[in-house]
Amino acid sequence: MTENPNNVRGLSYARAKQAFSDQSLFENKTWRYSPQAFPLSKKQVSEIRKVGQACYDFHRALETLYLRSVEGKNLLRNRDLVAPWVAEYLDRGKPQALIDHARDKALRGTTPLVIRPDLLITENGFALTEIDSVPGGIGLTAFLNRLYAEEHGDTLIGSGQEDMVEAFYEVLCSKAPTITAPYIAILVSDEAATYRPEMEWLASQLRQRGRRVHVFHPDEVMPLGESICVDIEGDPQQVDVIYRFWELFDLANVSIAHFLLKARVEAQLSLTPPMRHFQEEKLGLALFHHHILEDYWKESLPKESFKILKKVVPQTWVMDPVELPPNAVLDAPFIGGKPISDWHQLGQAGKKERNLIIKISGFHESAWGARSVTLGSDSSLAEWESAIQQAVTMAETSLHILQNYEKPTRLTHPVYREDGSIFMMQGRMRLCPYYFVDEKGQSADLHGILATFCPADKKIIHGMKDAALLPCVELDR
Repeated sequence: MTENPNNVRGLSYARAKQAFSDQSLFENKTWRYSPQAFPLSKKQVSEIRKVGQACYDFHRALETLYLRSVEGKNLLRNRDLVAPWVAEYLDRGKPQALIDHARDKALRGTTPLVIRPDLLITENGFALTEIDSVPGGIGLTAFLNRLYAEEHGDTLIGSGQEDMVEAFYEVLCSKAPTITAPYIAILVSDEAATYRPEMEWLASQLRQRGRRVHVFHPDEVMPLGESICVDIEGDPQQVDVIYRFWELFDLANVSIAHFLLKARVEAQLSLTPPMRHFQEEKLGLALFHHHILEDYWKESLPKESFKILKKVVPQTWVMDPVELPPNAVLDAPFIGGKPISDWHQLGQAGKKERNLIIKISGFHESAWGARSVTLGSDSSLAEWESAIQQAVTMAETSLHILQNYEKPTRLTHPVYREDGSIFMMQGRMRLCPYYFVDEKGQSADLHGILATFCPADKKIIHGMKDAALLPCVELDR
């Protein structure tokens, strides 16, 4: 790390520190501050915009794939292809009530209205490692955009006539199109409590603009006949739109979940993200790369979206430990130049061949953040073999995926020390772009990017106290 030659200008350390002292955005979380937003070229921003549309198109094609798999229908126009195993993978370990709900005809065509992929900046461009349908960071990104606006103006991604806060409100309002001023309840579970402060900030900003938006714990919401209500100073207030901020694995701990699963059509359609488990599984990316399904994706995705996803999604496999006949091999990486027939053979991989990540697909308490992630090349042989064994052991209820590790490139950006001095930090970058979906226009529009800049010695990039969290700015070139 080299000293800054004192020519870096931007957001002052005192102002940044004061801003986060006045307003907590994440519960018990701290990070480094930077004087400047992270710069992206016009070419990079253009590609990121295309990634958002590709993710939305992927969600729609994944829904069709799942439902056709459930119904035993042909997947292709001019050739027979039936894939019942797709639904079996996506349904595995899920409660039947959730499966039935996700398949309900009333929900056909519904997708998450906020989509956030994780994009790593590598030497070869972007690598999309997952797509989050219940993303944290919306409030934080909007807050950072506002904090850095004086320094960067309208070059900040997410600034402009309709800022991120207003855009978030508008996308929620689309779930109640016939109501002029809907009452919106953001429900945050105990499991997701870390993110409650940023949701409280978002709701307070909207109330200052005259919007009817509040944050509640799920226990504070009560069914009243066919309606869903909350108590406002002793009076029941009917909720028009619910923004769900809990993962589906947490259903048993969410008191309102059972009612929502059984609610009438109107109540189901006023909930976002929809409770459709197949939209929250990382193995969707493995299905995208599955050789049997290649023609399906080519037919079902717009050409531009297929091209983008092929470019940015690393090769991914489903770790399904099925018993094979003697002459069969797994759809998996080669080890020692040869195919494998048992997942335990990954344990024989050399250090270079272990440039692979194992992580749980979804519907599990360890499926968010970096809690289930094991990077083979950064682990001891014992740790790697343990991760393989865990994936095999848990497969009957919780599938894991295996993904090529795309190493983020080293970058340099100014960061504040705790004493307020600036140094040029060497690090690796993850970008989290936020897209808000227009279901009528069938588009996903970019409204902000949260950059997580981690020290260069960190192989897995996620929010941590040593990282800097900052918004992104578009360069003129």
